[in-house]
Amino acid sequence: MTIVPLRLGISRCLLGDEVRFDGGHKRDHFLTDVLGPYVQWVPVCPEVEAGLGTPREAMRLVGDPDRPRLITIKSERDHTDALHRMSADRLDSLKSSDLSGYVFKKDSPSCGVERVRIYNQHGMPSRNGVGLFARAFIEHFPLIPVEEEGRLCDPLLRENFIERVFCYRRYQDLVNGDVTRQALVRFHTVHKYLLLAHSQPHYQALGRLVAQANRYRPKELAAKYGDLFMKAVAVKATVRKHVNILQHILGYFKTHLAAREKTELLGVIEDYHRGLVPLIVPLTLIKHYVQFFNVEYIRDQVYLNPHPKELMLRNHV
Repeated sequence: MTIVPLRLGISRCLLGDEVRFDGGHKRDHFLTDVLGPYVQWVPVCPEVEAGLGTPREAMRLVGDPDRPRLITIKSERDHTDALHRMSADRLDSLKSSDLSGYVFKKDSPSCGVERVRIYNQHGMPSRNGVGLFARAFIEHFPLIPVEEEGRLCDPLLRENFIERVFCYRRYQDLVNGDVTRQALVRFHTVHKYLLLAHSQPHYQALGRLVAQANRYRPKELAAKYGDLFMKAVAVKATVRKHVNILQHILGYFKTHLAAREKTELLGVIEDYHRGLVPLIVPLTLIKHYVQFFNVEYIRDQVYLNPHPKELMLRNHV
């Protein structure tokens, strides 16, 4: 399906490294044991790499949410500049790491992606901060999928993140090769149903861009496409969208099915619609018929196999 293993950045504590302020770790079973065999981790601990040591005094974000300072809680030492210098150096080195995604530690003043506590001048917290390193990473690599480990406990968010990671890897493979207009058209074609499962407006906009391919140089076209493509797959897929896709795919081989087989498949899709079975159930039956009737156009659709089946992500959505 794609080049493996993928390289993903990760907060070191999530791998079990004892680098947190209290000398402990936050090892995440899904990341290390389930996803781990399919990726190559690139671990980073911004605070340790900034020279702050382990263990260290706890810190928090203070001041303007757009330009917060990183201050120790008891001694009120300001480590903001150290984190900024570390971030600039580390981001420069990560350019050559060929990352396809990044998993950050939630709530961290250096690594939290959203809803990080930030304190005003009166010591009152609000949940509208972003960790210093996480903010710098997102600004530097806007297309790379990022997520917090806490949100990955949600099956829908987990499946969406892993799907985006593999989508970005395939896009990387496209642009890192001998990108041509024809190659981009092919890329768009095989991602049709996956895109429609996320956002029809984005799919239509991408279609218009591809139709105007001759207006752009290949690299320029690929860059425009990639930005819109990653925005499309960031839109959450829904049960209703999946049902529409499954019914549309059914149309490619319904004339080959006996009445009983068609009724069975429609019934399984309806069971999924009603929440009685996960997405993997109708998909498995559809993939069987696609192979049996050799429906080449559907067989090549990334939607059917967007990530390794061993991760069993669609068993829970």
